[in-house]
Order: sequence, then C-alpha cells, then structure tokens
Amino acid sequence: MPRYQVNSAASQGLWTCHGCGLLCRVGKTQADRASCCPRCGAGLHRRKPHSLQYAWAFLLAAIVCYIPANLMPIMLTEMLSGTQRDTIMSGVAYLWRNGSWPLALVVFIASVLVPLLKILSMLLLLLTVHWRSRWAPRQRTRLYRLLEVVGPWSMLDIYVVGLLVALVQLQSLATIKAGPGAVAFGAVVVLTMLSAMHFDPRLIWDVFEDDDERQASAAND
Repeated sequence: MPRYQVNSAASQGLWTCHGCGLLCRVGKTQADRASCCPRCGAGLHRRKPHSLQYAWAFLLAAIVCYIPANLMPIMLTEMLSGTQRDTIMSGVAYLWRNGSWPLALVVFIASVLVPLLKILSMLLLLLTVHWRSRWAPRQRTRLYRLLEVVGPWSMLDIYVVGLLVALVQLQSLATIKAGPGAVAFGAVVVLTMLSAMHFDPRLIWDVFEDDDERQASAAND
C-alpha cells in the first residue's frame, strides 16, 4: 500500500470557513471551544459538522425515490384516443423502435445510468469513509469531484417534459402533464446533489493523518 504524507492544513491549525472560504488559523485552545470566522462571523469547524449523517440521509432518500422514478409514469399524454402514460424506459424503447437510437441512448444514459452511477459512487465514498478504508484515496477524491461536476446535468428528462408540455399546449394537439415519476426523478437528482454537497472529501484523508500523528508520537516516545 502506498504511503501518503498528508501534512494537512488542519494539522497546522488552519481551518477553512464554510461560509466565505477564508482560511483561518485556529490555536489548540480555540479548537476546544466555538470559534468564529473573523470575516463573515460563521462558526468555524475542522470538518463539516455531521457531514456523514447528512450525506447518508440524503443518499438513502434518493435510493427510495429512484424506484418510483423509474416505475411510475414521467409523462401523461391526453389525446382524443385516450391517455398514454410513459415511463422513462418506455420512452427510451419508443425512441429506439422509431430509429431515434442516438436520442434513446442520451435519455437512457442521462436518466437511468447517470443517476444510478451517482448513487453507487456516493455509496462507495460513504462506506469507505465509514470503514476508514485506505483504498485509493486519490481516485476516490477525483470521483467526488466528478460527482460535483455532473450533478446539475442530470435533469434532462425534466427539461424534455417541460419543453414538450409547452410545445404541445401551444399547438393544441393534446394535453401533456408531468407524471408522478417526474417528481420522483427530480427528487433523486436534488437529493444526490445534496448528499454530495454535505459530504466532506477531506474525511477520505483523515485516516492517513491519524497514521502520521501516531507515528510522530511513537517517534517522540
């Protein structure tokens, strides 16, 4: 296993304000009691408070919402011939059968694959931090940065449904409404984003910092 010399800012008494991003020096005596940012007055913390608890709660809620998001209709189309209910997968199958396979692939990747991979990635990050794993910390940190980048781009289905509703209503061809699956899908996207926002990636490296401190104290003894 590779050896990582962390030498983090926290070990040097430097904490980042979660409100304005100012790097503040906190002495050992101050660390034992509440400290405030000298610029914005927000409370200073060595790590995001209750980071794992919030991240777990939002992730579990996203997992619960992922099931109805894929099983319930995301779009209701009312025509003279009746009402058609389309789920995400029925829409993908319809596009594929009609030869629009590039669009079908885009919808499948953005609406099914990406949310599932985001959930699995957050699950991996939270479990490895919970178990204080030393496995591939750099790769896990890069994975977290990737999650932050792709998070806002997972709302493709909601955009498509909104666009279709506006176009069809204008042309008076039929009535299209967003189904309960759209609400669940939007909830999955928002909840996974909140889970990633509350996760503190510095927790990945804390286990190595603890190793450094133990070795330093052993050397001093």
